[in-house]
Amino acid sequence: MTKEQIIGAVETAVQERGCFIVDVTVNAMNDVEVVLEKEEGTVDWDDCAAIDAVVHAAFDQDVEDYSLTVSSAGLDRPLKVFRQFLKAVGTKVDVKFKGGRRLVATLSAATEESVTLQYTALETVEGKKKKEKVEHEETFPLAEINSVTPYIDFK
Repeated sequence: MTKEQIIGAVETAVQERGCFIVDVTVNAMNDVEVVLEKEEGTVDWDDCAAIDAVVHAAFDQDVEDYSLTVSSAGLDRPLKVFRQFLKAVGTKVDVKFKGGRRLVATLSAATEESVTLQYTALETVEGKKKKEKVEHEETFPLAEINSVTPYIDFK
């Protein structure tokens, strides 16, 4: 069984539930993972169970000998597909750049090639002894970014 076969089998059911596919992986041991996100709200147990049933109906587990996990993208996983970026506009994200720089900012816009981030930085201002907060809004190419993850604030 291939990633493409699984996507083909579940695509309609995923859309009917108001979800979209973030990722499908099939490893050498035939461990299959289907990761979902919802257009509005969050993926729930019923969504996962429905897609699980569709996969089991499409592929005979005794013949294919696979294990299956269907889950939501979750807050701890980096955004992978453009639709996730669009859903995250207006929220805080943790951005890790190539080269090691890290930035917590508000995702204000996204395209297929870039993200626009709003953030505040303490900077030296000419004529002032003390650093001051300066607001920034910058667009960064995705090619310069390793990952963008939802930011969780435990305050």
